[in-house]
Amino acid sequence: MHTGDKCFTYPPMVMPFLNKFYGLIMKEETIVEARHLSHRYAAQWAIRDINFEISRKGILGLLGSNGAGKSTTMNIICGVLNQTEGEVFINGINLRKDPVAAKKFIGFLPQRPPLYAELSVDEYLTYCARLRMVEPREVRKAVDAAEAKCGITHFKKRLIGNLSGGYQQRVGIAQAIVHEPLFVVLDEPTNGLDPVQIVEVRHLIKEIATERAVLLSTHILPEVQATCDEIRMIEHGRMVFSGTMDEFNNYMEPCSFLVTFGNPPLPEELKNVEGISEVEVLTPQQFRVFFVAPADITRQVVDLSVVKGWQLEEITLERESLDTIFARLSKNSKV
Repeated sequence: MHTGDKCFTYPPMVMPFLNKFYGLIMKEETIVEARHLSHRYAAQWAIRDINFEISRKGILGLLGSNGAGKSTTMNIICGVLNQTEGEVFINGINLRKDPVAAKKFIGFLPQRPPLYAELSVDEYLTYCARLRMVEPREVRKAVDAAEAKCGITHFKKRLIGNLSGGYQQRVGIAQAIVHEPLFVVLDEPTNGLDPVQIVEVRHLIKEIATERAVLLSTHILPEVQATCDEIRMIEHGRMVFSGTMDEFNNYMEPCSFLVTFGNPPLPEELKNVEGISEVEVLTPQQFRVFFVAPADITRQVVDLSVVKGWQLEEITLERESLDTIFARLSKNSKV
């Protein structure tokens, strides 16, 4: 610790207590911590030096294209796969050193829900609760709570194979939360559902995240935009983005705007404005204007419109779509 120009060092006997204290603070703030995760299959590295933390509540989106390392990272965090290097802590417990204790805090819905079509919803969730080592006297209560949370109580006696795809997905989510884990991993939870079912499952995921942390693994960007609070993006085995949804949306600065005039100028007149690089005519009154600088370019156009009588009606900055940002980040990760 620095005090002025002097450097103060804690006595060795104090350090263990300080480390424990800071560890408790970290434990209060996070449920998952991944440190320097790397894994390889044969000679090829699937992921390299992945680091991130997951807060105790909210939805974190894990993005990545096919083969990017997303599934490998997710499987390591769930304890399905042992990493080549690095460590994972679940609620402060080292997943590799004490997997049974750590996995008690994890709920997992694979891309293909592990359902038994010949069982009723009640029978299946009871079986899952027992697998998750829920106390025998608490099993009935746990199953009822999971069914209520997922809106499937009225189907508890129905065979899973007779349910629609949307309700089968709800049963899959119910098995992931039946033991009330602090951390739930959902792999492509809306895959194959119709638009109405997708909206219903999104609402369910948001409700679940009010009580625990949810990791949503997907490659569908609108899914992330609709549900997630934060994003971690993996491409070519490395973390290429870590931040909030707003930070992801604002990752690329806008470089164009749409402008509509009642008395439009000639395109060449607009292009002569300092900082404007190109003008695209969309209609006789509307233009798409590309710019490189300065930051207040739209203000300059507004002022010019007043001075020159262009009768400005509307001006809107264009932000890049999530798909464009995703592609840009993916390209940058190859550099």
